[in-house]
Amino acid sequence: MNSNLKFDFVVNKENNTIVVKREFAADLALVWEAWTNPEILDQWWAPKPCIAETKTMDFREGGFWLYAMIIPENQKHWGRQDFEKIALHEYFSGTDVFCDENGFVNPELPKGRFENVFSEAGGKTLVTIISTHNSFEDLEEMIKMGFKEGFTMALENLDEVLLTLKNNGK
Repeated sequence: MNSNLKFDFVVNKENNTIVVKREFAADLALVWEAWTNPEILDQWWAPKPCIAETKTMDFREGGFWLYAMIIPENQKHWGRQDFEKIALHEYFSGTDVFCDENGFVNPELPKGRFENVFSEAGGKTLVTIISTHNSFEDLEEMIKMGFKEGFTMALENLDEVLLTLKNNGK
């Protein structure tokens, strides 16, 4: 990651939230596209050496993204984001759960809500990710599962993808 780019990761155990603020060296439209286009999401969402693979994505209010995180032994761990509110190039929000390959929620794993807020200044884009969990136990489980380390790696992958897209004239 370019050390000139903002990166904050704050866990608030009192209100069961994780707030990540991450700046990217790309314009808002390109960063938005990277977060909402499944072909681009699959290139960065999983921390290496894992890969992400979209099964289906319907990016609209009421739609959802069903994807697998594939670890090197070819095991698939499924996730689903349901989109509730979307304001083009400003934010999108909804729920985030672990599930099976058909999108059915795994009740034994943590679930929560997310809001991703996008803003641009000086040719850079700041994405603020607010992840609110249903309980303190869910928050603790996400931390124990390595959310900070994995998400940090994924965001670094996004830096690389954005650079490639910029160099290819996107």
